[in-house]
Amino acid sequence: MNETVDNPFFARLWTAMSAREPESLRRLRRQNLEGLTGRVLEVGAGTGTNFEFYPGTVAEVVAVEPEVRLAEHAKQAAVRAAVPITVTTDTVEHFRDTAPFDAVVCSLVLCSVEDPASVIESLRSMLRPGGQLRYLEHIAGTGARAGLQKVADATLWPRLFGNCHTHRHTEETIADAGFTLSDARREWTFPRWAPLPVGEFALGVAVRPT
Repeated sequence: MNETVDNPFFARLWTAMSAREPESLRRLRRQNLEGLTGRVLEVGAGTGTNFEFYPGTVAEVVAVEPEVRLAEHAKQAAVRAAVPITVTTDTVEHFRDTAPFDAVVCSLVLCSVEDPASVIESLRSMLRPGGQLRYLEHIAGTGARAGLQKVADATLWPRLFGNCHTHRHTEETIADAGFTLSDARREWTFPRWAPLPVGEFALGVAVRPT
């Protein structure tokens, strides 16, 4: 899915931002991981912001982070985690021939990949039948916010924020890949009136059919 990335500007920016996440977003991270069990693949782990929220029912987390500087921060966070976490800069495809995962976690990462449909199909193939894709992602808005997102995506936003594209219909892409969506909802982490393209998030569970 990703090759090793060396992006020092984004790494510094994201490290600073992730250290100051609002409680509203931290709450969504916690909810996104509730009830997970077994062996988990986390894609785009960043600085390891999710790690403290994994429940004790998780046996193992393989956390992929292609940006080398972010991966170093994630490794430090893994040491403090309550569950076993291995951080790697290997590509996701490296784990295609390993035992299937019970769950895949994507948090603020599907907005940044070049081909979301291909990535999600690849992740689906790594899940056991009945396995879950847990997602917490930016979502395409409507009306004036949709226009703001399209302008942001076409200008500086992806360059500043690690190829982040805010106007993506991620839930539709997940469903089109053959997943069954459950517990899908949308949440705001910033006031609706704030002129930001990333105030609304999609949160949910997608199940690979048995």
